[in-house]
Amino acid sequence: MNVIAELSIVPIGVGLSLSSYIAECERVLKAKNLVIHLHAEGTNIEGEFNEVFDAIKACIEAVHQKGAPRISTHIKVSSRTDKDEHMEERIKSVENQL
Repeated sequence: MNVIAELSIVPIGVGLSLSSYIAECERVLKAKNLVIHLHAEGTNIEGEFNEVFDAIKACIEAVHQKGAPRISTHIKVSSRTDKDEHMEERIKSVENQL
């Protein structure tokens, strides 16, 4: 089953600048060859259910390995059984309405 997930990872106890931790997570996602889109408040991830969740787990592990003693993770997942859904199609659908 294909899913679209929104992932937001917030390292806690590492100071005010979080960009190096987010960059580490993005490296992990890129290595997994999933469709990803970084935005100001998180990352959208598109792919097969198990692959997406394996990638999320790998991101969490990488951020901990980088030194974050605690992480707050927010995950939102969209799935459909009536058709394959892709991020680009969802965006185009809205843009066509504008």
